Amino acid sequence: MSNSGHPKDSGRRRGLMLVLSSPSGAGKTTLGEMLVKEYPDVKLSISVTTREPRPNEVDGVHYHFRTLEEFKKLAADKAFLEWAEVFSGSYGSPKADTVARLEAGEDVLFDVDWQGADALHDQMPNDVVSVFVLPPSMAALRARLEKRPGSTPEMVALRMEGAKREIMHWRRYDYVIVNEDLDIAYQRLKRILLTERLKRLRQLDLEDLVRGLLSEK
Repeated sequence: MSNSGHPKDSGRRRGLMLVLSSPSGAGKTTLGEMLVKEYPDVKLSISVTTREPRPNEVDGVHYHFRTLEEFKKLAADKAFLEWAEVFSGSYGSPKADTVARLEAGEDVLFDVDWQGADALHDQMPNDVVSVFVLPPSMAALRARLEKRPGSTPEMVALRMEGAKREIMHWRRYDYVIVNEDLDIAYQRLKRILLTERLKRLRQLDLEDLVRGLLSEK
C-alpha cells in the first residue's frame, strides 16, 4: 500500500519512538513490517549486535555487526538506549541514530521485549509510545507457533512458557492490541501512530504560531 494517499502533516514535528512488544507468535513483527511498508517516515531501529551475520544480512541494513570488544566499549560509553545479552549474542539500540531521526521528524520502530521497552522509556520518556500485542487466546498462539517452519514440540513448549512471562507485563504499556484479525489489529496500530503524531509536544511550530497569534492587534 502506498503512502501517497495520506494527508501531509503541516508544520514541523518531532518523531516518536514506537515500541512494539508481544509474546513470540502474537504478530508484532508482521504488524511492524506492515507499518514500515506503508509509511516511509517510519524507520525500523537497526540494532548493534555481536552475533555473526547470516548469508543474506548486510551490515548497516539489517544490523550493525560489531565485535564483543567494540560492543562493550559502546555500552561503557552509554551509546545504547537499551541493550541485552541473549543466547545468540549481545544486542543494543544505538542512541545517536535514534535521536537524529526523531529530530528529522521520522518515527523509529522498536521490536523489543518488556525489559527493552522499560529501558527505552527510562531513557526518553517523552518520546516513547509503547504498544503490547496480545493473542486472542493461548490456543491460537500455540497453533501459530506450531505452524512455523522447523518448529518442534519442545520449541513450542518453551515459547509458550515464555509467552506467559511476557504477557504478565502488559499493564506497563500505553496501548494494548488484541491480534485476532491481522487487518483489524493493523488499523488500530495505524490509528495509534497517527494520533500520537498530533500530540502538542511533538508539534514544533506551535509555540511560534501561538506567539504570533497573541501578538496580533
